[in-house]
Amino acid sequence: MFTATRALLATKHLDSSKHTGVVSLFNQHFVKKGTVTNDLGRMLMKGKDLRQDGDYKDFVETSMEEAQEQYRNAEKFIEEIESTLARLGY
Repeated sequence: MFTATRALLATKHLDSSKHTGVVSLFNQHFVKKGTVTNDLGRMLMKGKDLRQDGDYKDFVETSMEEAQEQYRNAEKFIEEIESTLARLGY
C-alpha cells in the first residue's frame, strides 16, 4: 500500500522517508482534494498502524479474520491507486 501511495505522490514530486509522512502527504494532496475517497485514507492509516504494531509492540496477535480483512483492503487500495494513476494519465 505504501509503495502504491508513493507512486501516486511521485506524480506531484512528493515523497517522505517515513510512513507517517507518506500518510500525511496522501491525505493532504489526494484525500482532502477529493482525488481519492476518504475510505482510502482510512485504509492507509489502518495499514500503517498495523505495520507499526507488528514491528514495534511485543506479542502482537492478529486473527485470521483481521489478516484477511487487511489483505482485501490492500487489494482494493492498490486497485484504486492504479485506477487513479490511469485517470491522471500515468
